[in-house]
Amino acid sequence: MPTETEAEAEALAVALDEVLRGMAGKDVRADAGTGAGADAGAEGRAGARAGAGVATDQLTDPSPPSPDLGSGLEPTAGSGLEPGAGTGAGTGTDVGSGTDAGPVSLSGGPSGPEALEPLIATVLEALAGGAKRRDGPIAPGRPEDIAAAVAEAFDSDSDSDSEGEGEGGSDGEGEGKTGGEGTGALGVPTGHPRRGARALARTDARGAAALRRLTELLAHGSADPADPSCAAHLHCPPLAIAVAADLAVSALNPSQDSWDQAPAATALETLLLKELARLVGYDAERAAGVLTSGGTESNLMGLMLARDRVLGTATGEQIEMTGVPGTWARVPGQRSAGMDETTPARPRHSGRPGQSGQSGQAGQPGRLGRSERAGVTGGTGVTGATGVTGVTGRAGRTVRPGRPRILASAAAHFSVQRAAALLGLGEDAVLPVPVDHELRMIPEALASLLDGCAARGELPVAVVATAGTTDTGSIDPLRACAELAAEHGAWLHVDAAYGGGALLSDRLAPLLDGLELADSVSLDWHKLGWQPAAAGIFLVRRAETYASLARRAVYLNPADDEEAGYPSLLGLSLRTTRRADAFKIAVTLRALGREGLGRLVDACRALAVAGARTVREHPRLELHSEPVLTAFLFRYLPSDASRGDEINAALRRRLLREGRAVVGRTELPGEGPGRVRLKLTLLNPHTTPAEVDRLLHAVVAAGRAEEEGGG
Repeated sequence: MPTETEAEAEALAVALDEVLRGMAGKDVRADAGTGAGADAGAEGRAGARAGAGVATDQLTDPSPPSPDLGSGLEPTAGSGLEPGAGTGAGTGTDVGSGTDAGPVSLSGGPSGPEALEPLIATVLEALAGGAKRRDGPIAPGRPEDIAAAVAEAFDSDSDSDSEGEGEGGSDGEGEGKTGGEGTGALGVPTGHPRRGARALARTDARGAAALRRLTELLAHGSADPADPSCAAHLHCPPLAIAVAADLAVSALNPSQDSWDQAPAATALETLLLKELARLVGYDAERAAGVLTSGGTESNLMGLMLARDRVLGTATGEQIEMTGVPGTWARVPGQRSAGMDETTPARPRHSGRPGQSGQSGQAGQPGRLGRSERAGVTGGTGVTGATGVTGVTGRAGRTVRPGRPRILASAAAHFSVQRAAALLGLGEDAVLPVPVDHELRMIPEALASLLDGCAARGELPVAVVATAGTTDTGSIDPLRACAELAAEHGAWLHVDAAYGGGALLSDRLAPLLDGLELADSVSLDWHKLGWQPAAAGIFLVRRAETYASLARRAVYLNPADDEEAGYPSLLGLSLRTTRRADAFKIAVTLRALGREGLGRLVDACRALAVAGARTVREHPRLELHSEPVLTAFLFRYLPSDASRGDEINAALRRRLLREGRAVVGRTELPGEGPGRVRLKLTLLNPHTTPAEVDRLLHAVVAAGRAEEEGGG
């Protein structure tokens, strides 16, 4: 029976093979070429795999292959490296001509899949070898041990060709010392075809050896979220099909900042965002959004739009242009000096969050003309329930409302404070709202703080509700938060980076009641979505509220292109170059559907319930609260209660040092001792309750060992 690691490697190999076939538009294994060239290329590929040390039984030896062992890398007959021996047009020395992959081969084009095939085989074998060496959730040892192993492998010159094979040396004759004829400054073969072929062969050998050695190092030195004993963080084991889809994106390398770099990916992201908007409960035709790097970026975007919308309404200024009132001295009558090649191309926004400004469509903030600029000629003041009256803005005049405030629970993600700092509001602008025992925001406390803002003349810019706190998975009362935010004229942003996965489950989706009322939402599919990072999503309920992010860059989205029907996603993101991360999510959704993903969510929730039961029943463990999603907090109870924090922190490090488990550690809100807690975050749907039970007993054993003397 294959081990779990072997089964995962096999599943990934099958998925990657399908990707290669799709990229080539054919069966790349059966149709690699014709005639003698095809036979020679096949023989060369087989030799390259053997000579590059890709076989499983060689994975424990990190040394590079010897080029004189009949490795298939010498330019002998059938190697595919001699002139004319390639598959199809060109010579065997042409990069990407059908020869086996090397460091200078490209992943795209008709020959890209064939170049990738042996390299992928190398990676898969090295992943299996590294996992076998690790033999657990994490490699045993201390941080300095891991760092030393990485430095040794990274600095290794064992795969260097500083000592050549032929006569000659640095005088430019032959292929001896580095710098001789055969390779150019970047290692690209030059000169005589046969010499170039040999140089390419050596380059290929070095490349395969480096890829194998460093991949095995990475696998050995990684915390493996697919291991049942790796359960510390919101760090999911990605689905093989999602990883395979991600390979296609890496190979083709589309960038989402202009249509002409990513035609299909642009259309696909727009369609996917409509589908995800419907999942959240938004009107897909009125919503807008973008793929992000994760919750931190999404939270920053939500709070940026809140700042621009709410503070802009209160002052009559365009905050994204003039800055936050009070942060700079403005000379009366002075306007911005000049523009570079990018122009803020956005209309004036007016009204409170959710009110209609410029008409937009899903995925776009609206079509903008070249002449549109961001000059402010006036605006309509809005008096909110806070008592802060907006005043018509004039050039040279900045109206200063009371201090802007962001209200978020005491258990909200730290990125809220970071975003406040980046947006010029300051971390102190964030008011922490008290939470209950389960770390859930108390709505009465939120109401009281909002009333306090009104009494002091402060401006509540945003309420940040959390749907799935990092530690307990708790979900704030979203509907109550929405009502209070609306009453006080504040933007509601919901951080559903973790809890958004509950939308996939019929059982858990009702926990997110009221999510559809949020002005903006963040989701992370690299948590409860089983995608390789990054797979963040940011959505707004109404596209017109995206106005302050719109941007015209004449080399990326000129107005005449958009008027001619070429869409642009540039104004939807804080980033310019942006990966097509929507693709892997789209593939996963089409492969499993909401129902299939929902079963994975339910399986992880069941594991958390079972684990919490084990904690409750063990005399040396204490459960903090029942799991809401797939995570729970607990602690080990030492004989000396005064050492609780010390022992719990130390036992976690012991498990890491011994390579036995990766368990989370956190602290409850408040002050003083007794707040340290351990955490299990269960995101592997293939883990069994028995394996969770063994993990918890390992925690107890580590705790007892620490009590007996540490070490």
